[in-house]
Amino acid sequence: MPAMIEKILIANRGEIALRILRACRELGIRTVAVHSEADRDLKHVLLADETVCIGPAASRDSYLNVPAIISAAEVTDTVAIHPGYGFLSENADFAERVERSGFIFIGPRPETIRLMGDKVSAIAAMKAAGVPCVPGSDGPIDDEDKKRTLDLARNIGYPIIIKAAGGGGGRGMRVVNSEATLLNAISLTRAEAGAAFNNETVYLEKYLENPRHIEFQLLADQHGHAIYLGERDCSMQRRHQKVVEEAPAPGITETQRREIGERCAQACRDIGYRGAGTFEFLYEDGRFYFIEMNTRVQVEHPVTEVVTGVDIVREQIRVAAGEPLHYRQEDIVIRGHAVECRINAEHSETFRPSPGKITEFHAPGGPGIRLDTHIYSGYTVPPHYDSMIGKLIAHGEDRQCAIARMCNALRETVIEGIDTNIKLQRSILRDAAFQAGGANIHYLEKKLGL
Repeated sequence: MPAMIEKILIANRGEIALRILRACRELGIRTVAVHSEADRDLKHVLLADETVCIGPAASRDSYLNVPAIISAAEVTDTVAIHPGYGFLSENADFAERVERSGFIFIGPRPETIRLMGDKVSAIAAMKAAGVPCVPGSDGPIDDEDKKRTLDLARNIGYPIIIKAAGGGGGRGMRVVNSEATLLNAISLTRAEAGAAFNNETVYLEKYLENPRHIEFQLLADQHGHAIYLGERDCSMQRRHQKVVEEAPAPGITETQRREIGERCAQACRDIGYRGAGTFEFLYEDGRFYFIEMNTRVQVEHPVTEVVTGVDIVREQIRVAAGEPLHYRQEDIVIRGHAVECRINAEHSETFRPSPGKITEFHAPGGPGIRLDTHIYSGYTVPPHYDSMIGKLIAHGEDRQCAIARMCNALRETVIEGIDTNIKLQRSILRDAAFQAGGANIHYLEKKLGL
């Protein structure tokens, strides 16, 4: 057991909270599950050593309620807090409050979260580290100097995408195809960014028309060590939300993997990164372009775990405890291929959320199948949160084997009482373009007619 950590508070819900609890159990660490009034029957809440209700169902009153989470940590003598993903996981103010209150934040230092959370400063840091970036304005747009803005856009070349420095998750972006609409579009994006992120800063980038979304998984400790665990292809997206992910990315060579991975690892060393992090790239015509870094564990981390054999959540905890990484770069070997399908409580065609009671649940099985989920027969999916109720992962000796195993697993999965997107996932897995590999980020939306 890490010497510094005896008890961890899990500041999240659903499948990631259960995933963290299981990692803690393996390490002999006691757990505290904080939960909303709507989540008393979550599996990790029923399994945790201690539980604390932190507020009503609404996220702003519970999982985003910083004073309530800190108070729960204090009354339970917690040592560390794991934020999971979403909610407060990339909130630098929360990380700072955790550390100032005397607890360990299982994630990067607050100043690192701020650096990488602001897209302008993140791009500057990546360029300094030699990580390839999308051609752009190399800084925020000045509203007063309209001529310079127009000149910048001409030099970058249309189409252009305007991005909010504080944006993320597909929000705070607008594509412009001609000079005639640029200035007005900047004003609109700036106003939206101020309302959504309390930060009106925007910048320009070249809009890549047919890119893939490829991301690199990194681990770093506070002793100056950083390694990369290969890449994932997350191009199957709907409205900027990932639907299917896989590792490794089809068509990426070992030379490309090593070159980009080493640059990302060096960037982690340069900024003093700590913990798990993901560098997201657009990939087009054989070239990588950095777009942002996620300073937390990703939803899709299991595909990397199964092809590398590295438990990413366990490494997060060990690094937070002050331990050096348990792996060197030469220890990381990618074996086989893995595919992940996100299972959502929503209609496969209308995408309408489908909360309600699960009357029957049967999990799939067989070689290479992993299911990360918090649901069970009799569990009621609440209407207050994200619709994802699980992640189905298939691992095989090669991509064809992994896809075949996933198709079998999707057929075996039974979830009655609510609608799920399993029908959509089966359609994607059968799709010729998906099976060929290398489809771009717009492919799924075009296939669905969106």
